[in-house]
Amino acid sequence: MTLQDALYNWLSIKKVSEERPEDQAAKDTLQFFDEILREDHHVSNPSVNLQEENYEVGYMIETTHFKTTFPRDYIDALWESIEAEPKYN
Repeated sequence: MTLQDALYNWLSIKKVSEERPEDQAAKDTLQFFDEILREDHHVSNPSVNLQEENYEVGYMIETTHFKTTFPRDYIDALWESIEAEPKYN
């Protein structure tokens, strides 16, 4: 999995996990992507900054700081699809 894909998946499930704090599957999946970021890509200190139309993810690899942005509607799509599905509510 590429770093970009791992960050996208991490951020998407982070949104779900924050919106559904009782959802253990979301917490477990977030932990899984945390591990991928740390172990496979050596990412530390990921943070999220919500902007008007984007999410900005800041992170460190060794001593270098990076930022990546994702369109808000792409990230929110997972959360919205879960909320729209009656079997998950």
